[in-house]
Amino acid sequence: MQTSLPKIFTPLLLAATISTLAGCGSDDDGKVTINKNPYPSTYSPLPSQSILFTNATVLIGNGEQLEDADVLIADGKIIEVGKNINEDVDIEIDAKGKWITPGIIDVHSHLGVYPSPSVESHSDGNEMSSPNTSEVWAEHSVWPQDPGFQAARAGGITTLQILPGSANLFGGRGVTLRNIPSHTMQGMKFPDAPYGLKMACGENPKRVYGSRKVLPSTRMGNMAGYRMAWAEATEYKRAWDKYEADFEDDDTVQPPKRDIELDTLKGVLDGEILIHNHCYKAEEMAMMIDLGKEFNYHAGTFHHAVEGYKIADLLAENGNCAAMWPDWWGFKMEAYDMVQENVAIVDAVKNSCAIVHSDSDITIQRLNQEAAKVLYRAKDNGFELEEKDAIRWITLNAAKSLGIDSKTGSLEKDKRADVVLWNRNPFSVYAQAEQVFLDGSKVYDRFDEAYQAKSDFMLGQPSLLENVNKNKVEK
Repeated sequence: MQTSLPKIFTPLLLAATISTLAGCGSDDDGKVTINKNPYPSTYSPLPSQSILFTNATVLIGNGEQLEDADVLIADGKIIEVGKNINEDVDIEIDAKGKWITPGIIDVHSHLGVYPSPSVESHSDGNEMSSPNTSEVWAEHSVWPQDPGFQAARAGGITTLQILPGSANLFGGRGVTLRNIPSHTMQGMKFPDAPYGLKMACGENPKRVYGSRKVLPSTRMGNMAGYRMAWAEATEYKRAWDKYEADFEDDDTVQPPKRDIELDTLKGVLDGEILIHNHCYKAEEMAMMIDLGKEFNYHAGTFHHAVEGYKIADLLAENGNCAAMWPDWWGFKMEAYDMVQENVAIVDAVKNSCAIVHSDSDITIQRLNQEAAKVLYRAKDNGFELEEKDAIRWITLNAAKSLGIDSKTGSLEKDKRADVVLWNRNPFSVYAQAEQVFLDGSKVYDRFDEAYQAKSDFMLGQPSLLENVNKNKVEK
Protein backbone atom coordinates (compact mmCIF):
# COMPACT_ATOMS: atom_id res chain seq x y z
CA MET A 1 0.00 0.00 0.00
CA GLN A 2 1.24 3.48 -0.80
CA THR A 3 2.24 5.76 2.05
CA SER A 4 2.36 9.04 0.15
CA LEU A 5 0.68 10.66 -2.80
CA PRO A 6 2.39 10.68 -6.18
CA LYS A 7 3.96 14.00 -7.15
CA ILE A 8 1.04 15.25 -9.22
CA PHE A 9 0.97 18.75 -7.80
CA THR A 10 1.73 21.19 -10.59
CA PRO A 11 0.26 24.63 -11.32
CA LEU A 12 -2.97 24.50 -13.25
CA LEU A 13 -2.75 25.16 -16.96
CA LEU A 14 -6.07 26.63 -17.93
CA ALA A 15 -7.20 26.92 -21.52
CA ALA A 16 -10.82 27.86 -21.03
CA THR A 17 -12.48 30.43 -23.21
CA ILE A 18 -14.49 32.85 -21.10
CA SER A 19 -17.40 34.52 -22.83
CA THR A 20 -18.61 37.71 -21.17
CA LEU A 21 -21.38 40.18 -21.73
CA ALA A 22 -20.64 43.87 -21.37
CA GLY A 23 -24.31 44.74 -21.03
CA CYS A 24 -27.63 42.99 -21.28
CA GLY A 25 -28.27 39.87 -23.31
CA SER A 26 -31.42 38.66 -25.00
CA ASP A 27 -33.22 35.34 -24.80
CA ASP A 28 -34.46 33.65 -27.95
CA ASP A 29 -37.83 35.29 -27.42
CA GLY A 30 -36.26 38.76 -27.37
CA LYS A 31 -36.56 39.27 -23.64
CA VAL A 32 -33.63 41.30 -22.27
CA THR A 33 -31.84 39.65 -19.33
CA ILE A 34 -28.87 40.57 -17.16
CA ASN A 35 -26.00 38.10 -17.08
CA LYS A 36 -25.48 37.66 -13.33
CA ASN A 37 -22.22 35.73 -13.70
CA PRO A 38 -20.24 37.12 -16.64
CA TYR A 39 -16.91 35.96 -15.15
CA PRO A 40 -17.74 32.33 -14.29
CA SER A 41 -15.60 29.97 -12.30
CA THR A 42 -13.30 27.66 -14.24
CA TYR A 43 -12.12 25.97 -11.04
CA SER A 44 -11.33 22.30 -11.47
CA PRO A 45 -10.08 20.12 -8.60
CA LEU A 46 -6.65 18.58 -8.97
CA PRO A 47 -6.48 14.79 -9.34
CA SER A 48 -7.26 13.00 -6.10
CA GLN A 49 -7.15 9.50 -4.63
CA SER A 50 -9.10 7.69 -1.97
CA ILE A 51 -7.46 8.22 1.42
CA LEU A 52 -8.11 6.75 4.84
CA PHE A 53 -6.73 8.65 7.85
CA THR A 54 -6.67 6.46 10.96
CA ASN A 55 -6.31 6.87 14.74
CA ALA A 56 -6.60 10.68 14.78
CA THR A 57 -8.28 13.17 17.07
CA VAL A 58 -10.93 14.59 14.76
CA LEU A 59 -12.72 17.93 15.10
CA ILE A 60 -15.75 17.58 12.85
CA GLY A 61 -16.42 21.33 12.79
CA ASN A 62 -20.02 21.07 14.00
CA GLY A 63 -19.26 20.81 17.71
CA GLU A 64 -18.25 17.13 17.73
CA GLN A 65 -14.85 15.69 18.66
CA LEU A 66 -13.83 12.07 18.11
CA GLU A 67 -10.79 10.32 19.63
CA ASP A 68 -8.84 7.58 17.84
CA ALA A 69 -11.08 8.10 14.84
CA ASP A 70 -10.80 7.56 11.11
CA VAL A 71 -11.64 9.83 8.18
CA LEU A 72 -12.35 8.40 4.73
CA ILE A 73 -12.28 10.64 1.64
CA ALA A 74 -12.78 9.66 -2.00
CA ASP A 75 -13.82 11.32 -5.23
CA GLY A 76 -13.15 14.69 -3.62
CA LYS A 77 -15.81 14.13 -0.93
CA ILE A 78 -16.05 13.22 2.73
CA ILE A 79 -17.27 9.60 2.69
CA GLU A 80 -17.25 8.67 6.37
CA VAL A 81 -15.91 9.77 9.76
CA GLY A 82 -15.93 7.31 12.62
CA LYS A 83 -14.08 4.43 14.27
CA ASN A 84 -12.69 1.26 12.74
CA ILE A 85 -13.46 2.17 9.14
CA ASN A 86 -12.42 -0.74 6.95
CA GLU A 87 -12.16 0.23 3.31
CA ASP A 88 -9.83 -0.63 0.45
CA VAL A 89 -8.19 2.72 -0.45
CA ASP A 90 -5.31 4.06 -2.51
CA ILE A 91 -3.56 5.55 0.51
CA GLU A 92 -3.76 4.93 4.24
CA ILE A 93 -2.23 7.47 6.63
CA ASP A 94 -1.67 6.60 10.27
CA ALA A 95 -2.51 9.83 12.11
CA LYS A 96 -1.99 8.56 15.65
CA GLY A 97 -1.12 11.48 17.93
CA LYS A 98 -2.23 13.96 15.28
CA TRP A 99 -5.38 16.02 14.76
CA ILE A 100 -7.66 16.44 11.75
CA THR A 101 -9.90 19.42 11.10
CA PRO A 102 -11.88 20.80 8.19
CA GLY A 103 -10.03 23.22 5.94
CA ILE A 104 -9.87 26.65 7.51
CA ILE A 105 -11.95 29.45 6.01
CA ASP A 106 -11.09 33.15 6.26
CA VAL A 107 -14.11 35.36 5.58
CA HIS A 108 -12.10 38.60 5.48
CA SER A 109 -8.96 38.68 3.38
CA HIS A 110 -7.33 41.13 0.96
CA LEU A 111 -4.86 38.70 -0.57
CA GLY A 112 -4.52 39.30 -4.27
CA VAL A 113 -5.91 42.84 -4.12
CA TYR A 114 -3.29 44.04 -1.63
CA PRO A 115 -0.64 41.45 -2.50
CA SER A 116 3.04 41.10 -1.73
CA PRO A 117 5.25 42.84 -2.58
CA SER A 118 3.27 45.70 -1.08
CA VAL A 119 3.87 48.50 -3.57
CA GLU A 120 1.59 51.23 -4.87
CA SER A 121 1.19 49.61 -8.28
CA HIS A 122 -0.28 46.53 -6.52
CA SER A 123 -2.67 48.50 -4.30
CA ASP A 124 -5.97 47.63 -5.96
CA GLY A 125 -8.36 47.02 -3.08
CA ASN A 126 -9.95 50.42 -2.35
CA GLU A 127 -11.77 52.38 -5.06
CA MET A 128 -11.79 55.66 -3.12
CA SER A 129 -13.53 57.67 -5.82
CA SER A 130 -17.15 57.74 -4.60
CA PRO A 131 -19.04 56.90 -1.41
CA ASN A 132 -20.92 54.27 -3.42
CA THR A 133 -18.80 52.04 -5.64
CA SER A 134 -21.10 49.03 -5.73
CA GLU A 135 -20.17 48.67 -9.39
CA VAL A 136 -16.61 47.46 -8.66
CA TRP A 137 -15.80 43.79 -8.08
CA ALA A 138 -12.77 42.71 -6.03
CA GLU A 139 -12.22 39.77 -8.37
CA HIS A 140 -11.22 42.18 -11.13
CA SER A 141 -8.21 43.20 -9.00
CA VAL A 142 -7.16 39.75 -7.76
CA TRP A 143 -3.57 38.88 -8.69
CA PRO A 144 -3.43 35.08 -8.48
CA GLN A 145 0.38 35.12 -8.27
CA ASP A 146 0.33 36.73 -4.81
CA PRO A 147 2.80 34.62 -2.75
CA GLY A 148 0.43 35.10 0.19
CA PHE A 149 -1.90 32.42 -1.15
CA GLN A 150 0.75 29.72 -0.66
CA ALA A 151 1.65 31.07 2.78
CA ALA A 152 -2.04 30.80 3.69
CA ARG A 153 -2.19 27.22 2.38
CA ALA A 154 0.66 26.34 4.71
CA GLY A 155 -1.59 27.54 7.53
CA GLY A 156 -4.46 25.29 6.50
CA ILE A 157 -6.51 27.89 4.61
CA THR A 158 -8.55 26.18 1.89
CA THR A 159 -11.21 28.85 1.22
CA LEU A 160 -11.16 32.63 1.62
CA GLN A 161 -13.27 35.63 0.76
CA ILE A 162 -11.42 38.51 -0.92
CA LEU A 163 -13.03 41.84 -0.07
CA PRO A 164 -12.51 45.39 -1.31
CA GLY A 165 -11.46 47.97 1.26
CA SER A 166 -13.56 49.96 3.71
CA ALA A 167 -13.17 53.56 2.52
CA ASN A 168 -16.67 53.74 1.04
CA LEU A 169 -20.22 53.28 2.25
CA PHE A 170 -20.48 50.62 -0.45
CA GLY A 171 -17.06 49.29 -1.40
CA GLY A 172 -18.08 46.77 -4.05
CA ARG A 173 -18.40 43.03 -4.45
CA GLY A 174 -16.24 40.44 -2.73
CA VAL A 175 -15.38 37.03 -4.17
CA THR A 176 -14.93 33.63 -2.54
CA LEU A 177 -11.89 31.68 -3.73
CA ARG A 178 -10.59 28.14 -3.46
CA ASN A 179 -6.99 28.42 -2.29
CA ILE A 180 -5.39 26.63 -5.21
CA PRO A 181 -2.56 27.69 -7.53
CA SER A 182 -3.98 29.19 -10.70
CA HIS A 183 -3.00 31.54 -13.50
CA THR A 184 -6.42 33.21 -13.42
CA MET A 185 -8.85 34.44 -10.82
CA GLN A 186 -11.59 32.34 -12.44
CA GLY A 187 -9.48 29.25 -11.83
CA MET A 188 -9.71 29.92 -8.08
CA LYS A 189 -13.32 31.09 -7.95
CA PHE A 190 -15.53 28.93 -5.69
CA PRO A 191 -18.20 27.53 -8.03
CA ASP A 192 -21.68 28.86 -7.28
CA ALA A 193 -20.65 30.68 -4.10
CA PRO A 194 -22.82 33.77 -3.56
CA TYR A 195 -21.28 37.16 -4.16
CA GLY A 196 -20.83 39.46 -1.18
CA LEU A 197 -21.31 43.24 -1.01
CA LYS A 198 -18.79 45.09 1.15
CA MET A 199 -20.25 47.97 3.16
CA ALA A 200 -18.61 50.12 5.83
CA CYS A 201 -19.87 51.99 8.88
CA GLY A 202 -18.35 54.66 11.02
CA GLU A 203 -15.05 56.46 10.79
CA ASN A 204 -13.62 55.34 7.47
CA PRO A 205 -16.16 56.71 4.98
CA LYS A 206 -16.83 59.89 6.93
CA ARG A 207 -13.10 60.59 7.22
CA VAL A 208 -12.33 59.91 3.54
CA TYR A 209 -15.20 61.95 2.13
CA GLY A 210 -15.47 64.49 4.94
CA SER A 211 -11.94 65.60 4.09
CA ARG A 212 -13.24 66.35 0.59
CA LYS A 213 -16.20 68.34 1.98
CA VAL A 214 -18.75 65.98 0.45
CA LEU A 215 -21.32 63.66 2.00
CA PRO A 216 -20.70 61.77 4.23
CA SER A 217 -18.72 63.72 6.78
CA THR A 218 -20.69 62.48 9.80
CA ARG A 219 -22.31 59.25 10.93
CA MET A 220 -25.71 60.73 10.10
CA GLY A 221 -24.31 61.43 6.65
CA ASN A 222 -23.32 57.75 6.44
CA MET A 223 -26.89 56.67 7.17
CA ALA A 224 -28.31 59.16 4.69
CA GLY A 225 -25.97 57.81 2.02
CA TYR A 226 -27.05 54.21 2.64
CA ARG A 227 -30.72 55.11 2.58
CA MET A 228 -30.50 57.13 -0.64
CA ALA A 229 -28.69 54.26 -2.34
CA TRP A 230 -31.17 51.63 -1.20
CA ALA A 231 -34.11 53.82 -2.17
CA GLU A 232 -32.70 54.15 -5.68
CA ALA A 233 -32.00 50.41 -5.81
CA THR A 234 -35.58 49.69 -4.75
CA GLU A 235 -36.88 51.71 -7.71
CA TYR A 236 -34.41 49.97 -10.05
CA LYS A 237 -35.58 46.56 -8.86
CA ARG A 238 -39.22 47.62 -9.25
CA ALA A 239 -38.55 48.74 -12.83
CA TRP A 240 -36.93 45.42 -13.78
CA ASP A 241 -39.63 43.40 -12.01
CA LYS A 242 -42.27 45.37 -13.89
CA TYR A 243 -40.47 44.85 -17.21
CA GLU A 244 -40.33 41.09 -16.66
CA ALA A 245 -44.01 40.96 -15.73
CA ASP A 246 -45.09 43.19 -18.63
CA PHE A 247 -43.05 41.19 -21.13
CA GLU A 248 -45.31 38.21 -20.54
CA ASP A 249 -48.16 40.17 -22.14
CA ASP A 250 -46.25 42.44 -24.52
CA ASP A 251 -42.91 41.38 -26.00
CA THR A 252 -42.34 44.88 -27.40
CA VAL A 253 -42.07 46.51 -24.00
CA GLN A 254 -38.74 48.29 -23.48
CA PRO A 255 -36.38 47.27 -20.64
CA PRO A 256 -35.02 49.72 -18.05
CA LYS A 257 -31.62 51.29 -18.64
CA ARG A 258 -28.84 49.06 -17.34
CA ASP A 259 -26.87 50.36 -14.31
CA ILE A 260 -23.91 48.24 -13.15
CA GLU A 261 -23.86 49.88 -9.72
CA LEU A 262 -27.53 49.21 -9.10
CA ASP A 263 -27.21 45.64 -10.40
CA THR A 264 -25.25 44.81 -7.25
CA LEU A 265 -27.72 46.48 -4.89
CA LYS A 266 -30.62 44.80 -6.71
CA GLY A 267 -28.82 41.48 -6.22
CA VAL A 268 -28.93 42.09 -2.46
CA LEU A 269 -32.63 42.99 -2.57
CA ASP A 270 -33.26 39.81 -4.59
CA GLY A 271 -31.53 37.76 -1.89
CA GLU A 272 -28.73 36.64 -4.20
CA ILE A 273 -25.84 38.74 -2.81
CA LEU A 274 -24.81 38.68 0.87
CA ILE A 275 -23.88 41.75 2.91
CA HIS A 276 -20.45 41.92 4.58
CA ASN A 277 -20.29 45.07 6.68
CA HIS A 278 -17.16 46.62 8.22
CA CYS A 279 -18.74 47.86 11.46
CA TYR A 280 -17.24 48.26 14.95
CA LYS A 281 -19.78 49.88 17.25
CA ALA A 282 -22.84 48.28 18.81
CA GLU A 283 -25.25 51.12 18.06
CA GLU A 284 -24.18 51.24 14.42
CA MET A 285 -24.63 47.51 13.94
CA ALA A 286 -28.12 47.83 15.46
CA MET A 287 -28.94 50.64 13.01
CA MET A 288 -27.67 48.58 10.10
CA ILE A 289 -29.99 45.75 11.12
CA ASP A 290 -32.89 48.22 11.11
CA LEU A 291 -31.70 49.62 7.76
CA GLY A 292 -32.00 46.13 6.31
CA LYS A 293 -35.50 45.84 7.66
CA GLU A 294 -36.45 49.23 6.20
CA PHE A 295 -35.40 48.15 2.70
CA ASN A 296 -36.23 44.45 3.02
CA TYR A 297 -32.81 42.80 2.90
CA HIS A 298 -30.73 40.94 5.48
CA ALA A 299 -27.89 42.84 7.16
CA GLY A 300 -25.55 39.85 6.78
CA THR A 301 -22.19 39.55 8.52
CA PHE A 302 -20.60 42.29 10.61
CA HIS A 303 -16.82 42.38 10.24
CA HIS A 304 -14.50 43.43 13.10
CA ALA A 305 -17.53 43.98 15.41
CA VAL A 306 -15.34 45.09 18.31
CA GLU A 307 -18.50 45.86 20.33
CA GLY A 308 -20.33 42.72 19.23
CA TYR A 309 -20.46 41.52 22.85
CA LYS A 310 -22.82 44.38 23.71
CA ILE A 311 -25.51 43.19 21.29
CA ALA A 312 -24.82 39.46 21.13
CA ASP A 313 -28.50 38.71 21.73
CA LEU A 314 -29.61 41.04 18.91
CA LEU A 315 -27.11 39.51 16.47
CA ALA A 316 -28.34 36.00 17.22
CA GLU A 317 -31.99 37.00 17.10
CA ASN A 318 -31.56 38.57 13.67
CA GLY A 319 -29.33 35.77 12.32
CA ASN A 320 -26.25 37.97 11.85
CA CYS A 321 -22.78 36.47 11.89
CA ALA A 322 -19.99 38.51 13.48
CA ALA A 323 -16.41 38.07 12.20
CA MET A 324 -13.96 39.33 14.81
CA TRP A 325 -10.31 39.59 15.80
CA PRO A 326 -9.15 37.99 19.04
CA ASP A 327 -7.20 41.01 20.30
CA TRP A 328 -6.94 43.90 17.83
CA TRP A 329 -8.32 47.05 19.41
CA GLY A 330 -7.55 50.63 20.41
CA PHE A 331 -6.04 51.76 17.10
CA LYS A 332 -8.89 54.26 16.60
CA MET A 333 -11.82 55.49 18.68
CA GLU A 334 -14.45 53.16 17.24
CA ALA A 335 -12.18 50.21 18.09
CA TYR A 336 -11.60 51.36 21.67
CA ASP A 337 -14.26 49.57 23.73
CA MET A 338 -12.96 46.01 23.33
CA VAL A 339 -12.95 42.93 25.56
CA GLN A 340 -10.81 39.92 24.73
CA GLU A 341 -13.77 37.61 25.39
CA ASN A 342 -15.71 39.31 22.56
CA VAL A 343 -15.89 36.23 20.32
CA ALA A 344 -16.82 33.97 23.22
CA ILE A 345 -19.60 36.29 24.42
CA VAL A 346 -21.11 36.47 20.94
CA ASP A 347 -20.76 32.68 20.67
CA ALA A 348 -22.49 32.08 24.02
CA VAL A 349 -25.95 33.10 22.76
CA LYS A 350 -28.19 30.43 21.28
CA ASN A 351 -28.27 30.45 17.44
CA SER A 352 -25.21 32.70 17.30
CA CYS A 353 -22.63 32.78 14.50
CA ALA A 354 -19.24 33.86 15.88
CA ILE A 355 -16.24 33.87 13.53
CA VAL A 356 -12.54 34.63 13.87
CA HIS A 357 -11.17 36.41 10.79
CA SER A 358 -7.75 37.75 9.82
CA ASP A 359 -7.95 40.94 7.67
CA SER A 360 -4.18 40.40 7.46
CA ASP A 361 -1.70 38.70 5.15
CA ILE A 362 0.23 37.68 8.27
CA THR A 363 -2.41 36.34 10.67
CA ILE A 364 -4.16 34.42 7.89
CA GLN A 365 -1.13 32.12 8.05
CA ARG A 366 -2.00 31.13 11.63
CA LEU A 367 -5.74 31.65 11.94
CA ASN A 368 -5.89 28.54 14.11
CA GLN A 369 -3.77 30.32 16.71
CA GLU A 370 -5.87 33.46 16.43
CA ALA A 371 -8.85 31.30 17.44
CA ALA A 372 -6.69 29.72 20.15
CA LYS A 373 -6.17 33.14 21.73
CA VAL A 374 -9.91 33.52 22.15
CA LEU A 375 -10.28 29.99 23.51
CA TYR A 376 -7.56 30.57 26.09
CA ARG A 377 -8.92 33.91 27.25
CA ALA A 378 -12.48 32.60 27.38
CA LYS A 379 -11.60 29.54 29.46
CA ASP A 380 -9.51 31.73 31.73
CA ASN A 381 -12.67 33.72 32.42
CA GLY A 382 -15.00 30.81 33.10
CA PHE A 383 -16.47 30.06 29.67
CA GLU A 384 -17.11 26.35 29.16
CA LEU A 385 -15.54 26.09 25.74
CA GLU A 386 -13.34 23.40 24.21
CA GLU A 387 -11.51 22.84 20.94
CA LYS A 388 -14.60 21.22 19.42
CA ASP A 389 -16.46 24.51 19.93
CA ALA A 390 -13.69 26.89 18.88
CA ILE A 391 -13.01 25.15 15.57
CA ARG A 392 -16.43 26.34 14.32
CA TRP A 393 -15.20 29.95 14.46
CA ILE A 394 -12.82 29.27 11.57
CA THR A 395 -14.72 26.54 9.72
CA LEU A 396 -18.49 25.96 9.78
CA ASN A 397 -19.55 29.41 11.01
CA ALA A 398 -17.29 31.02 8.42
CA ALA A 399 -18.84 28.84 5.71
CA LYS A 400 -22.31 29.88 6.88
CA SER A 401 -21.34 33.54 6.57
CA LEU A 402 -20.30 32.95 2.95
CA GLY A 403 -23.38 30.89 2.06
CA ILE A 404 -21.34 27.73 1.38
CA ASP A 405 -21.98 25.71 4.55
CA SER A 406 -23.80 23.01 2.59
CA LYS A 407 -20.59 22.41 0.62
CA THR A 408 -17.72 22.87 3.08
CA GLY A 409 -16.84 23.91 6.64
CA SER A 410 -17.22 20.54 8.37
CA LEU A 411 -16.17 16.92 7.92
CA GLU A 412 -19.69 15.70 7.20
CA LYS A 413 -20.70 13.14 4.60
CA ASP A 414 -20.77 14.34 0.98
CA LYS A 415 -19.18 17.72 1.70
CA ARG A 416 -16.02 18.73 -0.14
CA ALA A 417 -12.98 16.92 1.22
CA ASP A 418 -11.24 20.05 2.54
CA VAL A 419 -9.05 18.54 5.24
CA VAL A 420 -6.07 19.59 7.35
CA LEU A 421 -3.78 17.12 9.12
CA TRP A 422 -2.06 18.81 12.09
CA ASN A 423 1.01 17.58 13.96
CA ARG A 424 -0.78 18.19 17.26
CA ASN A 425 -3.70 20.08 18.79
CA PRO A 426 -4.31 22.93 16.28
CA PHE A 427 -4.93 25.31 19.18
CA SER A 428 -1.38 24.85 20.44
CA VAL A 429 1.21 27.54 19.79
CA TYR A 430 3.39 24.72 18.45
CA ALA A 431 0.78 23.44 15.99
CA GLN A 432 1.74 23.09 12.34
CA ALA A 433 -0.31 21.95 9.38
CA GLU A 434 1.50 18.92 7.98
CA GLN A 435 -0.78 18.18 5.02
CA VAL A 436 -3.62 20.16 3.48
CA PHE A 437 -6.21 18.70 1.12
CA LEU A 438 -8.61 20.62 -1.06
CA ASP A 439 -11.39 18.58 -2.67
CA GLY A 440 -9.40 15.52 -1.65
CA SER A 441 -6.28 16.68 -3.50
CA LYS A 442 -3.13 17.38 -1.53
CA VAL A 443 -2.19 21.03 -2.03
CA TYR A 444 0.40 21.35 0.75
CA ASP A 445 2.86 19.02 2.47
CA ARG A 446 5.23 20.44 5.05
CA PHE A 447 7.81 17.74 4.29
CA ASP A 448 7.58 17.54 0.51
CA GLU A 449 8.59 20.43 -1.74
CA ALA A 450 6.52 18.96 -4.56
CA TYR A 451 3.50 20.18 -2.60
CA GLN A 452 4.90 23.60 -1.70
CA ALA A 453 3.86 25.60 -4.73
CA LYS A 454 5.60 28.84 -5.62
CA SER A 455 3.85 31.55 -7.57
CA ASP A 456 5.23 32.40 -10.99
CA PHE A 457 6.31 35.73 -9.50
CA MET A 458 8.63 33.99 -7.04
CA LEU A 459 10.30 31.70 -9.58
CA GLY A 460 13.87 32.82 -10.12
CA GLN A 461 13.70 35.34 -7.28
CA PRO A 462 16.58 35.08 -4.79
CA SER A 463 15.38 34.19 -1.34
CA LEU A 464 15.52 36.65 1.53
CA LEU A 465 18.06 34.42 3.28
CA GLU A 466 20.31 34.41 0.23
CA ASN A 467 20.23 38.22 0.17
CA VAL A 468 21.03 38.42 3.88
CA ASN A 469 23.99 36.03 3.55
CA LYS A 470 25.26 37.87 0.47
CA ASN A 471 25.20 41.19 2.35
CA LYS A 472 27.09 39.66 5.25
CA VAL A 473 29.83 38.40 2.93
CA GLU A 474 30.12 41.74 1.14
CA LYS A 475 30.44 43.60 4.42
